[in-house]
Amino acid sequence: MNRRQFVHGMVAATAGVMALGRENLWAAAQATRAPRRSLMIGGRRVKAVDVHAHVTIPEATELLRGTPLARAGGGGGAAGAGQVMGPERLQTMDGYGVDVQALSINPFWYGADRDLSARLMDLQNDKLAAICAESKGRFVPLAAVALQHPDLAARQLEDAHRKYNMRGAAIGCSVDNAELSDARFDPFWAKAEELQMLIFMHPQNSAGLTGITNRVKGPGVLGNVIGNPLETTIALSHMIFDGTFDKFPALRLCGAHGGGYLPSYADRSDHGCLVFPEQCKGMNIKKHPTEYLKQIYVDSLVFTPEGLRHLVSVVGASHVMIGTDYPFPWVDAPVDHIVKTPGLTDADRAAIVGGTASRLLGITT
Repeated sequence: MNRRQFVHGMVAATAGVMALGRENLWAAAQATRAPRRSLMIGGRRVKAVDVHAHVTIPEATELLRGTPLARAGGGGGAAGAGQVMGPERLQTMDGYGVDVQALSINPFWYGADRDLSARLMDLQNDKLAAICAESKGRFVPLAAVALQHPDLAARQLEDAHRKYNMRGAAIGCSVDNAELSDARFDPFWAKAEELQMLIFMHPQNSAGLTGITNRVKGPGVLGNVIGNPLETTIALSHMIFDGTFDKFPALRLCGAHGGGYLPSYADRSDHGCLVFPEQCKGMNIKKHPTEYLKQIYVDSLVFTPEGLRHLVSVVGASHVMIGTDYPFPWVDAPVDHIVKTPGLTDADRAAIVGGTASRLLGITT
């Protein structure tokens, strides 16, 4: 399935999902989809895992009715419709050769009060867990957490882990204009480290939050193309220079879109304080900034073999995982992108395709 076909069919395929009901979802998908690809690397069957796949929970619409989040929680157009769980998702996964998707909800709720946040996260995590439990191993959930209330988010992380055995959660790149390196978020990072949960970090409203709104007007989708990786770059850089990775050295954090621009120009981070030492007074980090990139996980959404080769050289093959950004049709062949990139060993390919994600998310291989 190419991108044009993917977008053209998405709304129509999704329109009947609400009437279909989840109990019939897998049967319908099984009846209509082509055989799933079976991937072999080095003579061994490898399970392909996509860590970057979006989903929305339609039942949240009713809960949000009459609240300030009513509009923020809705999706629009083909991509918005495609985030609702439907049989076309399995068809696309099978075409890609993806065995498992880790499902995440883009956090739109950072302006919600504590009570609404608690009810909304409970609902979304319950529904996420149910979808994944019914999927016969095709999906695993990344918990929704109310990071604007860090202590509550830490408790939600623990509840998701203990109640549903969730092994990860999804967050934005900043909260109410506060960087994730702010000490207010330490209780959340401490709990994530304690539970060894993978935290998938995805940018939100990037043009506004990075301050580039006026610079990215006009053609080219620049608010997304430039803004999304820029927001991730800023968030990760603060976590490095503000010492978050020193406080929580075992933290498992995955940056979407290949970790933004940071891996592409990382060495400049090592030289900034050498050139302008007066602007780094009081900074106390234990390693060179580039060394922290070996602690960060990223997805593979960098498009070209050379981009992937460079990304692996910076963060290591064991810290790269497949990311498709489903249902947004950025890629045609995410698994082939890994398998056909020259210079990677079979062990590298197996780790990127699914070995690392399976280990982090508790997926049986």
